[in-house]
Amino acid sequence: MKENKKNKKIILKPLINNSDASKEKTLKFIDKVKDKVDLLYINPSEYLEYNHKDVGLDIIYPSDKADYVILDSVKELENLGLNHSKNDADKNKDNEVNRIFNFKEERNEKIHSKKKQFGVYKKVESNKDIEEIKTISLKGANFVIIDVDDWKIIPLENIIATLQETNTEIFSLAKSVDEVETLFTVLELGVDGIIFESEDEEEILKIQNIIRKIIFNITPAKILEIKDIGIGERVCIDTVSMLSEGEGMLIGNKSNFLFLVHNESVGSSFTSPRPFRVNAGAVHCYTITPDGTTKYLSELESGSQVLIVNPRGNARIVSVGRVKIETRPLRLFKAICGSEVGTIIVQNAETIKFLDKNNKILPVTHANIGDEILIFSKESSGRHFGIEVSNEYILEK
Repeated sequence: MKENKKNKKIILKPLINNSDASKEKTLKFIDKVKDKVDLLYINPSEYLEYNHKDVGLDIIYPSDKADYVILDSVKELENLGLNHSKNDADKNKDNEVNRIFNFKEERNEKIHSKKKQFGVYKKVESNKDIEEIKTISLKGANFVIIDVDDWKIIPLENIIATLQETNTEIFSLAKSVDEVETLFTVLELGVDGIIFESEDEEEILKIQNIIRKIIFNITPAKILEIKDIGIGERVCIDTVSMLSEGEGMLIGNKSNFLFLVHNESVGSSFTSPRPFRVNAGAVHCYTITPDGTTKYLSELESGSQVLIVNPRGNARIVSVGRVKIETRPLRLFKAICGSEVGTIIVQNAETIKFLDKNNKILPVTHANIGDEILIFSKESSGRHFGIEVSNEYILEK
């Protein structure tokens, strides 16, 4: 998977009308989510007029008072001369630009110098518009805001591929939370930021979960017990993604002690590789979902989202294509990590595998007491319908 070096941005466009009550509500909402968003799309003149404290967020808007100044056209960008070599004439032009656009403002008796960012809003309706976006980048734009009504994926792919090696950030309008995930994952790179109109904190949290980097502390645990427990139902999860060697799902009988169960990208002498599949465990086992809650494996279905984790603890979100629940012989493993003890019940077959402490694949049919396998463990807490409840006493065996 490619790694995007640019930080993803959530650009909040608050819903505002002219009433004082609405403005007060908007200010309270901005204050609540200020740590969850990166930029505000708001008229700085109006915002500064009725806001009496600095929430520490830069403003993006078609205004010379904004930190990210949105320009109307390539012509305006050319007038700034952002990408020109600096002869004397250009330096004089730059000084004039700085005089106009670099402003200082006094707040809380402190002077803050703002470094401006300049970009262009562009409606994309044809390949000609995509070529113009390339020109916008070549002219030195720090960002471009793209607005695509229909057939979003193809033009987005073309724009991202064209600008991926440049310093121009791609911001896109998002009309729903579901659309955000698509925008952030096109070509595995995605756009650099989304502009989202909302006054719902829950929506902002969902978007934050989509873009945040999810990391688990993966550590070895020593196997204490292996026991065949007879027949039961296990859950086989076929994802819609190709999984690499070393990746798997975190599964366990306890929500705070989960085993890294490897995918089926490596076949056996009797089976072909199924690199999209994780033969996860018994129906009652837990797994962690992208929003931080747990689900029973039996609750997963086509369209559900799960986390795929590698030995370094890096997680990525994939969707479930199909879930198969079938009766199979089952085997229990008990392991210890520090003071925490956990168990898992999996199908007893050579295609189900753990990873050992050296990140090597270990089939459950070859695992022995004393072997060390990779797990995720943390202090125990209660859960209510999958949601963690802190400070609640719970004992799971």
